[in-house]
Amino acid sequence: MNSESAKTIANQFVDLRKEMDKFVVGHETVKTGLILGMMSREHIYIEGPPGMAKTMLAEIVAAASNLKFYLYQFHRDTRLAELVGDVVIQRERDGDNGELIVQSIRKGGVLTAEICVLDDISRAPGEALNVLLRILNERQFQTDPIPLLTAIATSNPTVDDYYNEPLDPANLDRFTIQIRSSGLIQENQWDQVQEVINLYSDSEFSDEVKPQAMLSRKVFDNAYEVLHKVTVPDLVKRCLIDLLSRFVNQFKLDPSNSLITDRSFLVKTIKVLKAQALLSGRIEVVPDDLNILSFMTTFRVPEEINRSMPALVAETIQRVAS
Repeated sequence: MNSESAKTIANQFVDLRKEMDKFVVGHETVKTGLILGMMSREHIYIEGPPGMAKTMLAEIVAAASNLKFYLYQFHRDTRLAELVGDVVIQRERDGDNGELIVQSIRKGGVLTAEICVLDDISRAPGEALNVLLRILNERQFQTDPIPLLTAIATSNPTVDDYYNEPLDPANLDRFTIQIRSSGLIQENQWDQVQEVINLYSDSEFSDEVKPQAMLSRKVFDNAYEVLHKVTVPDLVKRCLIDLLSRFVNQFKLDPSNSLITDRSFLVKTIKVLKAQALLSGRIEVVPDDLNILSFMTTFRVPEEINRSMPALVAETIQRVAS
């Protein structure tokens, strides 16, 4: 693999970002997190109040990617069959022993999609949610593999006003990319507010999402294959270890106040680092790519530490590199 291969892949995802920009102003963190998750084939969780374009952005990337996608909005009475397909019960002959009643699934929904948009996931009843998360992470149902690349889950904040309950930390940890979304008005982003007003005031504006010709399942498969060939230098590895050491020893993060798991921070982080390098047109991770840890720490560590991640990364790089 050479740098030209990485640049080709990066260019293939430019139009996906442009399609999001066409419909949604701002929300750069959400847009970046969605592309990183899709590139690395990791699941994504976006939390924010209603009207923050969470589901809209998820639907745009799904539709624009030329992938088969499935959208489901959870409710308190969601049943597993609504997610995986219809239960089929039929009689079958059993030789000389008479008949058998056989139950099977006519696959649909999550089992046939390449991208899943799971809206209001915090409203899902526990039984359906637990089975769903197992399917998502194993990427198989019973013994059959499924074509899923990425699941994008959205949720309102878990406060009384929204009548939902927080996901169990272990379940939330299944979503590698975690994003907290907020609105342009609440953040005083008045220039971007003006852009939104102008956009939706334009008489020629169309809300039709166009599938991007440069993207296809083949493109995603090739990008994922190349991603594994991206190199991670020793300096980046030392910086990552230093950051994790600070979490434990300086900030006293432990199972009582955070969720710093080997799976997320030693395995998943490496994949997302490689995705960031590839989306930047590089075949090697650089220390600044460690800023993607902000996507990993959103709901895994106390909020004040997550907010300080850019400064922590910068300090770590300077100290380890010197």
